[in-house]
Parts: sequence; structure tokens; C-alpha cells
Amino acid sequence: MGNFTIQNVVLTGISAAVPSMIRKNIDNNFFSKEDLQKFIDNTGVKEFRVANKETTTADLGLEAAEKLIAEMHIDKNEIDVLIFVSQTPDYLNIPNTAPILQHKLGLPTSCLAFDIPLGCSGFVYGLSVLGTFMQNPSFRKGLLICGDTLSKIVSQEDKSTSLLFGDCAAAAILERKNTKNSISFNMGSDGSGHKAIIINEGGSRNAMNKESLELVAYDKEIKRRGCDLSLDGMDVFSFGINQAPKSVKDLMQFASFATDDIDFAIFHQANKMMNEMIRKKLKLVPEKVPYSLEKFGNTSSASIPITLVTQVKSQLESGKKRLLLCGFGVGLSWGTCYLETENLTVLDLIEI
Repeated sequence: MGNFTIQNVVLTGISAAVPSMIRKNIDNNFFSKEDLQKFIDNTGVKEFRVANKETTTADLGLEAAEKLIAEMHIDKNEIDVLIFVSQTPDYLNIPNTAPILQHKLGLPTSCLAFDIPLGCSGFVYGLSVLGTFMQNPSFRKGLLICGDTLSKIVSQEDKSTSLLFGDCAAAAILERKNTKNSISFNMGSDGSGHKAIIINEGGSRNAMNKESLELVAYDKEIKRRGCDLSLDGMDVFSFGINQAPKSVKDLMQFASFATDDIDFAIFHQANKMMNEMIRKKLKLVPEKVPYSLEKFGNTSSASIPITLVTQVKSQLESGKKRLLLCGFGVGLSWGTCYLETENLTVLDLIEI
């Protein structure tokens, strides 16, 4: 697995935005109350946010970024890189969404802007790519926007996806500073498992056709179209409980830190049962592993930042904190990082 460290780059601000519309799992009309309660108990997801037809991931990210930049009194001309991490861009590959956000935010045309189409591991991947760019002394500040509106690409009659994923986008600021602190990463991928989380039709491999829009019953609780998101829960579960602890342990050895050194460990909010198994494997006490699953579900690449914003905001805003961040899932891919923050700017959750 790939271990590396970046120097002179600090995470200084973070924000998250969600739609105001709340969907409660127990009110779902497609499945029995007994099955719904069992799903809630196993996954920990009671409710989540859903974007309306007009609101995209980029819209949520724009709001999160605008308010973060304003709160931090950042000169937009000093933002040299913008990275947008999402699987639900405004358009199908062409053009990238990042340049559109660069324009809407009023960032200079000298700002690099591009997309990274990743999900569960996307926040950590985004930090690593943005931080690597900022190893160049000519870069001053970087903006990472990440998230998804997965409600737009799941079947409402597929219990494995429609009750799990929530809509959210987040923004983070990295700044180049003269500091002894570093950010250490462990990254990896295993494409042999790419079918575990996939939209089978609509791309170049399997082009969209009229059959892609037909609802197919796979069992009584899973009905979806070829252009809907498909999730193999057992494969993803097995991957998560094995790969996430391995990635963390590998990084601990590489960066020479122990669980006692960590103030908070923030894992991708996959589901409560999976994440609890990961926590126990790593022998982390519950107080160090906060969750946002109950109210927001699995929010893809935004799940780590929304957990920071909603669960440990006050702690991060005061003094130094050592954070372990770990994302894992679609790809299959994983990314873990260890970093220190000091008086981090954390905005209240933004609702649109």
C-alpha cells in the first residue's frame, strides 16, 4: 500500500451543506415496518437529507465554499487550486464541474480546477491530491469541494440503497504554512472489486438504451433500473471490515503514532454495524469515534467532513487536535490520513 507524507500544508477550515428536506426511513412506503426497523437497527440510519430536482451536488458545494471563504476572510485571488470530488457532477463528464464552480465562486482564471470522480474515499483522496499540489511554494491556498446527491441515482424500490444514502456536499481549505507538522497518508485501490458498487449502464462500456430505464426485480426488496446505483452489500461489508483496519495499522506504523495519540478517528459513514466492527478491531474507545449516520446516512465523500462539522465542531475550534480520517468503498479504494489541526474554522451546518 502507498504511504507518503506532505509537509508545510495545514487544514484550516471546513464546512458542510445539506438540503433542508428530511426523509425518515420508518416512513418509507415500499417496505414493511418490520423490515424498515431491522434496517435502521443494523445500519444506524434513521433519516437523511434529500435534494430537490433543481439542486445539484455543485449547488450544495458552492454554498459550503462561499460561506467558508467569507467566514475565513480569504482573498479569493489567493486560491490557486480547486478540486471537486464527486460521482454526481452537473454534466456527464463534459465539462468538468470544477471550472464551473471556479467561475461561480469568482476565483481567478489562473486557479487550477478539475474533478475527481470518487466516492467513499474521496475526501482523503482529495486532501492528498490538493496537498501534493501545494508542496510547490508558489501555491498559497487550495479549496476542496466534495460530496454527492446520490438520491438522484438510486431506485426508491431498492432497500440496499434508497434507505442508506443521504445528500451532502462539503468544503475544506488547505493552506501552505511554515510548520513542522505533516500530513501522512496511506492510499490504495483494488479494481477487482469494482462491481461491488456500480451503475452498470449509461457509460461507454454499456451505453444507455431503452432497456436501461426498465425496472427489474432482483428480489422482493430490490427493484432497480440499469442506470440506477447497484450495491453488493456483503462484498462491501467484507471489504470494509478488512481493508479499513489494515490501512489504519499500516499508516500507524509508517507515521509512528498509536491509538492513544488520536483525539478523534473519523471513518467514512458506511453503516453502523460495519464501522463498529472496524472500531473494535482497532481497539478505539467509542468516545473517539463519532457518528453522523443517524441523521444524515451515508453521504459518500462528504461523510467525513459532515461528521467533523456536526459531531466535534466545538472541540476542533479550540486548540490542537490530532485526527485520523479513513475513507473506503467504491472503486474499490481506500484512503487514510493522520493530521493535526489547530483552532480549526468549522462552520455550523448549512441547510439549503
